[in-house]
Amino acid sequence: MSEDEDEEEWEFPKGVQPKPDAVGFDLDRALSSVLALRSEVPEDAFSAASLGSERAGNGVMIGPDGLVLTIGYLITEAASVWLVSAAGAATPAHVVGYDQVTGFGLVQALGRLGVPPIELGSSAGARVGDQVIVASQGGRAHALTAHIVGKREFAGYWEYLLEEAIFTAPPHPSWGGAALIGGDGTLCAVGSLLVQEAEGAGRRQDGNMFVPIDLLPPILDELMRFGKVDRPPRPWLGLFATEAEGALVVAGLASDAPAVRAGVRVGDVVLKVADAPVADLAAMFRRIWSLGQAGTVIPLTIFRDGAEVSVTVESADRNAFLKSPGLH
Repeated sequence: MSEDEDEEEWEFPKGVQPKPDAVGFDLDRALSSVLALRSEVPEDAFSAASLGSERAGNGVMIGPDGLVLTIGYLITEAASVWLVSAAGAATPAHVVGYDQVTGFGLVQALGRLGVPPIELGSSAGARVGDQVIVASQGGRAHALTAHIVGKREFAGYWEYLLEEAIFTAPPHPSWGGAALIGGDGTLCAVGSLLVQEAEGAGRRQDGNMFVPIDLLPPILDELMRFGKVDRPPRPWLGLFATEAEGALVVAGLASDAPAVRAGVRVGDVVLKVADAPVADLAAMFRRIWSLGQAGTVIPLTIFRDGAEVSVTVESADRNAFLKSPGLH
C-alpha cells in the first residue's frame, strides 16, 4: 500500500467505464465525491509491521463539512493524513476515529476540497446480480462498471467478521476505501479487500469485498463524537489463522500479542475453543467472543507435533496495542 508515483497514469478501458447516459443520476458528481487518501504511520506503530508505515487508498466525502468515510486500516495509528480530489485539490485531514468491528474509519478534511458529499444509500436493498459502479479517485477513468456477485458472511484472519459482506466482480485494483455506488447514485458500501472467490462456494473469481453502508448509521454519531463506539471490547488473541484443507492453521502471530505470550506457535492447528470444536474462522471467532470481553481467559486445544496440546490465552483489547489518533 505504499505510494506509487505512476499510479495516476492507469485507467480502465472505455468499454468498462460507467457512462453518463446509462445511469439515472449525475455520474460525474457522484464520482467526484471519491478522494485519494494517503496516510503516514510511525515506524514503531503496532500495525506498521503488517500494514506498512505509508498507506494509500481512497475515501468518500459523506458530509458537507468535510467528513470523509474510508476503510479503517488505512488510517489506523496514522500520524498524518492527506486527501486529494480528482481535480487536484489537496488538504491535510485528521483521524476522527475507526471501528474495529465494522472496519469503517472516519477522517475530517481540514481544508476545502470543493467536492460534494455523496448520499448514503441502503446496502440491504442491494441484490446479487445488480449492476453497480466501483470507484476510486479519478473520475470515470478510475471507475468500473461491475456486478454484485455475492452477499454473504466474511471472516478475516485478523479476527474480523461481517455477518453479510458485499462481493463484486470484475475486480477493481484500487479497492481500499473505494466507493460502491448503487443504481440510484448513492453510496452502498466501502471497499476493503481483493478476493479470489468473490462468488463463494469455492468458485474462483477475482473480485472485491465491500463493507455494507448500513453498518454505519448506528455507530456514526458515537464515532464522530468519541472516535470509537461504546461497546465492550472483544477478546483479542493476535492469532492469524487460515482455513486449509478443513483445518484452522496458525499462519502468523502478532508481535507480543496474547497468543505469543501463551506459547501458541505458527503451524499449530486450532481444534477447540473452550472445549467446543471449531471448524472455520467464523466459528472460532464467535466462540472466542462468546466467552466474555477483552481480558477473558480463552482455553484453546491445538494440535502440534502429532499430539493435542492445551493452551490458555489471556485475551486483550486490540486497541490497547495501537497508538491513539493525534489531537488537532
